[in-house]
Amino acid sequence: MDNVVDVVIDDDHWNMFDMEEMASRALDAVATKLDLVNGPYELSILACDDARIANLNTEFRGKYTPTNVLSWPAHELQPAVAGGKPDALPLADFGDPFVNIGDIAISFQTCQKEAEAAGIETKHHITHLLVHGILHLLGYDHETDADAEMMETLEIDLLDTMGIGNPYKNV
Repeated sequence: MDNVVDVVIDDDHWNMFDMEEMASRALDAVATKLDLVNGPYELSILACDDARIANLNTEFRGKYTPTNVLSWPAHELQPAVAGGKPDALPLADFGDPFVNIGDIAISFQTCQKEAEAAGIETKHHITHLLVHGILHLLGYDHETDADAEMMETLEIDLLDTMGIGNPYKNV
């Protein structure tokens, strides 16, 4: 059974991209790279604008500013030790064939501005942010140097398997 990605388009700018295909590809790449075996998985994405993501950022993080991507994991998987591997996803609940990994919101305007500033294709930057958000849902973060190094290395490797260059080379 294949993974399921539910996408809600909340800003018409997103219609120029096949977000369901992009997110499915990102989720499949992550699941393969991390050898996730408890799937199939379910992921929900809100493709929105800067105003909507700023409101979400305020509500959930206390920061009234737009951001590129936000994530809400369905499971607490953070490792006990900085730089450690996150816990494994649980099995699906009885009667549900999918393991829900969580929700992601992504802002078109911020993604486009960042891609233009970095001189990269917007589609590639969006894919990077989807991978980034999915890794957050799976317990990865960048709160410490060790965690950031692990997450960035995973992102670079994953994007390489998808034919996308290192997003951190110009940072």
